Order: sequence, then structure tokens, then C-alpha cells
Amino acid sequence: MATLEALNTQVMGISGDSMDTVKRFAAEFAITYPLVSDSGGAIKKLYSGERINYLIDKTGRIRLIIRGVPDNSLIIDKIKALGLDN
Repeated sequence: MATLEALNTQVMGISGDSMDTVKRFAAEFAITYPLVSDSGGAIKKLYSGERINYLIDKTGRIRLIIRGVPDNSLIIDKIKALGLDN
């Protein structure tokens, strides 16, 4: 996580679970990045219902989509290749 933050990025988790469930999850796994509850499904409707990781630049443009659990080194390499680490 520190490597991603050093690259001028913001990591955020979005879950369809209730905020209480999200808070328990964050506490259990000592998650320090922001977690959002999308229990109403608004974000899910905008993006997708499956586990997908998006790399979104500061202008809101999606620069990378990874289905499933991401390989962090791939994300880091892509951030650098796109010059998004400035």
C-alpha cells in the first residue's frame, strides 16, 4: 500500500455490504485506506457487479481495468508507464 501511495495514488475499496459490515471488515484486517458502502448499488450500476479494479486518473478517466484480484506490481508498472505518478 505504501508503494501505491508513494506513486501519488489513492486506493479505495467499494463494497455492496452495509457500512457496519465494512467497518468490521476494515477493523478485522487493519485496512487503512478508505472503504465505501454501496449497499444501494449505485456504484455497482455505473461500473460492474463483479470484482473489478479500476485505475482512474485525476480527471476521472479510466486508464486500466483488471478483473479479479490484481497483481500489485502490474498496477504499479502501469501507473509509472502512464506517467500518473507525478
